[in-house]
Amino acid sequence: MSSTSSTVERAFAAALYADSDAALDTGASLLAADPAADAELARRGEEFVAAAWRRGWQPADVVRIVRRELDDMHVRLVSELVLAEAARDRASRTPRWTAQLDELRGLGAEPDTSRPDRFQYATAALELYRLLLRLPSLEPLDAHVPSAPRTPRAPGGGAAPRDTRMLTRIRALLAKAEATGFPEEAEALSAKAQELMARHSIDEALLAARTHAKDAPGACRIGVDPPYETAKAVLLDAVAGANRCRAVWNEALGFSTVVGFEPDLEAVELLYTSLLVQATAAMTKAEAAQRAGGRKRTKSFRQSFLAAYAHRIGDRLADAAEGQVTATEGEAAAAAGELLPVLAARDVAVTDETERMFPDTVTTRMRGVNDLAGWQEGAAAADRAQVRARPPLRRP
Repeated sequence: MSSTSSTVERAFAAALYADSDAALDTGASLLAADPAADAELARRGEEFVAAAWRRGWQPADVVRIVRRELDDMHVRLVSELVLAEAARDRASRTPRWTAQLDELRGLGAEPDTSRPDRFQYATAALELYRLLLRLPSLEPLDAHVPSAPRTPRAPGGGAAPRDTRMLTRIRALLAKAEATGFPEEAEALSAKAQELMARHSIDEALLAARTHAKDAPGACRIGVDPPYETAKAVLLDAVAGANRCRAVWNEALGFSTVVGFEPDLEAVELLYTSLLVQATAAMTKAEAAQRAGGRKRTKSFRQSFLAAYAHRIGDRLADAAEGQVTATEGEAAAAAGELLPVLAARDVAVTDETERMFPDTVTTRMRGVNDLAGWQEGAAAADRAQVRARPPLRRP
């Protein structure tokens, strides 16, 4: 053990704390020449992963930053380390954390056709460990409040399972809306998904109030990937606001933290992903039409397109949210009298939790939006996007 530990220590001393390629080659050469050091190298990698958990990172966060900064070989390696460390992890984790691990296991089932030699493997490991070693601390998502959903009681006294069938149905509807080539069908599918989202969220809020459950806001991180990150972050912020959540963008690390109650967090993830798919498809189609007309479009067209799309979608979602309250006030006073205070209390709780997690935030200005055609096309695409006001709020 002392020999293999010595090899790993010498490789780390040579490569982890220096940025040069020469230092990396030196460390990789030491590891490649000593096959007996492989187990120790993997064990130390699991320790780096565990250290990331202590600094507030979650499995999906680590994989996302590795994919952002390195390449596929590093993603496969870090996924293996995360799953290996998870097998030894004795900490109490949330369902969201467990779902992230399950997704990694699913990806691991895909065959890996690449076969790096020992030097390539050692180089990738050291590059990965360099990155893991330097990860900053993040705001913990599940140390202060439970981001896992509350477990309601069944009539017989046992724990009732969450209505995963509802979420599965919503996902299926949105997937069909994105895939269909018929606008009317997409509109009908998306409208139905919106109705189910609203019903799911409202049922959860009222159940928590009626059973006096100790429900509290949680948080999740959603990747905001290049290119055009600012426009995408604005779109995510608009979706979050419409679903009674708050979003805080970390530009340097490529994600937004969304704070809210669990059913609303699920709605934000689903709707943001769907709208981003619709926006990208619309942008590609608009750009092709511009080229067919003999006008060459550039990065500024795409940036302006997505900026206008995000801005216009934000307006539509805000109008929809306002319409919910107006419609409710015009309906049965009993239903409104029960539901509106519940939603108001949740809004306050989300705001307080966001300010507690992020006491110091700044406003970001969107730059590079200077293509009029891109702006007009983006606004028009947003008007065509499948976003409908939620149905009036009713007693379930």
